[in-house]
Formats: sequence, structure tokens, C-alpha cells
Amino acid sequence: MRYLSFFLLFCVIPALVSAQTSNPKAPYLQYPTPPTFKLTLPDGKITTVRELKKNKELIVFVFSVDCDHCKHLTEDVVKNIDKFKDKQILMITPFGLDQMKQYYNQYKIGSYPAITMASEPTRSIMYFYDLQYFPGLYFYDKKGKLLDKHFEGTVKLQDLL
Repeated sequence: MRYLSFFLLFCVIPALVSAQTSNPKAPYLQYPTPPTFKLTLPDGKITTVRELKKNKELIVFVFSVDCDHCKHLTEDVVKNIDKFKDKQILMITPFGLDQMKQYYNQYKIGSYPAITMASEPTRSIMYFYDLQYFPGLYFYDKKGKLLDKHFEGTVKLQDLL
């Protein structure tokens, strides 16, 4: 019995813990194009990334409606929207439509054609990007290929530009 306890304590349990904590390559790295999850726009219409403008760089901005970092970054982006005129910004929240609409109205996102805001309440977007902290920002070139740079957590506007 003592040998079984020793074996479990020093061999089996560490192997199980290691297997659970090892992080396989995140899906967004395996599939380096924007995810095509169904997104709900503020008017309730369902869309996907495929319906966005083609041949423009894309910034996917995954945010939480109650995240102060997200709110500050949103304020900075809308104040400096002219610096994003050659890009499109897709803001996606894992929160429901009603909460997303409040955020959308608070920041007057409808006034900015470069920004599309959507709700993705299944939270698949968070798993796709292996998102640990809000906001998460991911960049795609004009052809829809993922660029190497991304941010998670506190982000300054200068870093985005």
C-alpha cells in the first residue's frame, strides 16, 4: 500500500497536473484568419466576419462591458478615430445583446463607420483567442491573415497605432 501511495503521489498526480496545465496552441494561432462565429449586431441582425469590408486591415477588439481598461481604450479609440480611417475595428463582447447595446449607446459607436460592434454570448470568441484578460486585440492584414502582434489586458492607444 505504501508503494502505491508513493507511486500516486510522486508519479501519477504530477503527470495529471502537467497534462491539465499544458496549453496546446491556441485556436487563433492554428487558424490565422478571423473567426466566423455568428455575431449579433446592435439591431439584432446576425452577421459574421465574412460580411465585413474586404481589403481593409482588421482589428478585432474583444471587450467586456464592465472592464475599465476596455472603457478607457474605447474612449481613446473614438477620440482618435481619424487615425483608424484605413482600418476596420470589430468590437466583440461575450456579453448579451442588451448589455452590449448599452455600451454601444454610451460610446455612440453608431457614429463611427469604421467600428462594428457585436455580441457573441456563447463565449466562443474567448476560447478561440484563449483570452485571459480584457481587452484582447488581434490584428489582421488586408488579406485576412493574422499578424504576429496582439495585446491582452491594458493597452495604450500608441501601441495600437
